Amino acid sequence: MKKAIFITAFFLINQLSAQEKIILWPKGQMPNSKGLQLKTEEKEGRIVQIKETELFAFLPPKEERKQMAVIVIPGGGYYKLTYDLGGYQIAKWFNTQGISAFVLNYRLPTSPDLKQKEIAPLQDVQAAIKYLRKNAVQYGISSDQIGVIGTSAGGHLAATVSNISTDYTELKGDWENIPTIPDFAILVSPVIDLGEFAHIGSRNSLLGENASPEKIKEYSMQNRVTEKTPPTVLFHAQNDKTVPVMNSILYYQEMTKNKVKGALFIFPEGEHKIGITNRSELTDNWKKLCSDWLKTIGNK
Repeated sequence: MKKAIFITAFFLINQLSAQEKIILWPKGQMPNSKGLQLKTEEKEGRIVQIKETELFAFLPPKEERKQMAVIVIPGGGYYKLTYDLGGYQIAKWFNTQGISAFVLNYRLPTSPDLKQKEIAPLQDVQAAIKYLRKNAVQYGISSDQIGVIGTSAGGHLAATVSNISTDYTELKGDWENIPTIPDFAILVSPVIDLGEFAHIGSRNSLLGENASPEKIKEYSMQNRVTEKTPPTVLFHAQNDKTVPVMNSILYYQEMTKNKVKGALFIFPEGEHKIGITNRSELTDNWKKLCSDWLKTIGNK
């Protein structure tokens, strides 16, 4: 059997830069593909199309490295990737906490190459989780302390992989028995509901403009929460006009009903810009709250 996931490049820029680029699907073996030869395209600092799924490793020094790791899932409404502010910058902050971070540039559902658009991002993050669990020793991390953090539409994808246990990766052999549900999730200003409180752009990109009520309900992640949903912490601004705060509230309500360990922090300001740099000192506290919360679920 050919190795299904492999490393194609290694480069060290500096202590807090990406140290490795991992291509998750071998050429010609990417699932859900029509076989089109695409090029990575970028507009105004956002990736709008990717050639192939990529995972970028940001590793703290070995002497500072903890067992915990996170996959960073950038947002962008499912039609672009905010890979720097919503990816690399977040990864670098996790490194300051001694936590290894891996930024996922996933296939966008708007790609012309996809056979089934809505499952492509999920396939990519599931493959990333499998890869890290299989290669945990190599990175000095624990296979049972691998979580996800997603912002905006990336939060929707993080919630999706937290709740859909069906393995869509099509990976065979010893890859099949590696679980795809993360050990914890961090959702920042997440898209959750695709109905009444939807970010319309995210919904249209993921499901199309004429999605059925059944499909909208299926991909509204508050409806997928069960007692098996991993521990989750949510951060949102009350004055977020892009993704209404009700998205996080609905998800946390279902977490509470299903006795899922977690927390919800709602800030009075911050709009849809909660990140590594914030205009408000109060909102900026999300990072300390996040760090403290991670310690309660097994950070070592």
